[in-house]
Amino acid sequence: MILRKSFRKNTGFPQFLSIDGEKPEILFSSVFKKETEEELLTLTGKLSLEGSSWYQNGKSTNRKLKTGVVFINPFDSQGFHNSASSRRSWIDDHLSQLDTKYKSELARYQKSLRFRNKLLSKKPSEFRKQIEAIDREMAPLSYYLTATRLSFIEELKPFVQKAFFDLFSEEHLLEITLDTKMTLQNPSIYFDLATKNREKDEILGYTHYGIHKDDYVLLFDGLNSFDYCSLGQQKMSYLSLLFAYIELFRYKFNSFPIVLLDDVSGELDKLRWKRLVDYLKTQNFQILITTANDRFKDELDTIAGAKKILVDGGSVQSI
Repeated sequence: MILRKSFRKNTGFPQFLSIDGEKPEILFSSVFKKETEEELLTLTGKLSLEGSSWYQNGKSTNRKLKTGVVFINPFDSQGFHNSASSRRSWIDDHLSQLDTKYKSELARYQKSLRFRNKLLSKKPSEFRKQIEAIDREMAPLSYYLTATRLSFIEELKPFVQKAFFDLFSEEHLLEITLDTKMTLQNPSIYFDLATKNREKDEILGYTHYGIHKDDYVLLFDGLNSFDYCSLGQQKMSYLSLLFAYIELFRYKFNSFPIVLLDDVSGELDKLRWKRLVDYLKTQNFQILITTANDRFKDELDTIAGAKKILVDGGSVQSI
């Protein structure tokens, strides 16, 4: 709701809510308060088959609310560990919430990359001057984005290790690194590399070399967790990364993001469920948890003061 889009690709309204009802729609109302501010902010909205309407502090708005969100769904861990593009998207999305300049410069880079690939897919020999001009524009962007990513990773590292220990109390070392062939010596190096690889790009018809090919590696006791960890260890590592990000978010903004936790009980045994729930009991951020697992629900029931909502057949049965 906050981002006004689904985490699933090409998702329409019928996939959010059954269209069998008389008047299928979603109505919601929310109130936000920053730790450093007394004033409250309200966001209400309605989604239906005809469209959507949004109100901020009672006034109609088309702007997205600038609110940090961390969404944890049961498929994320698998995608993160099996797909380099998923890892890049994860870093880009979460880093963009912390740094608006990174978000805008990344958008500029991606726009230039799409245009470059479009020219390469045609007759690149006719567009070499344009491609060279694009490379000159992309070089400083590549330098800035790489520097920002490395800085983000360094800031995240201590939070990752602490979150892993607090969550699962296991004596293992967990860290995240950026796997890149780029250096930070000088922005001109990026242009030189683009020039060097331009001939191969013309043959392939796309940009095969650049920071859009960088990858991130979660190291579990120095080993690549993508290759050497069990599914349970991978889920533990991924959750630690997410909760580390939440702590970094709070450190930067003195405010927590909204945390949405969609059934993560898969691949975790009962002991790790308990560790996860015990960890959540000690945290101050607001978290919305969904589950269809009765045993995991029993563990969640031990959280004192938690509000419980039962949904059956698409309808709220009790609150």
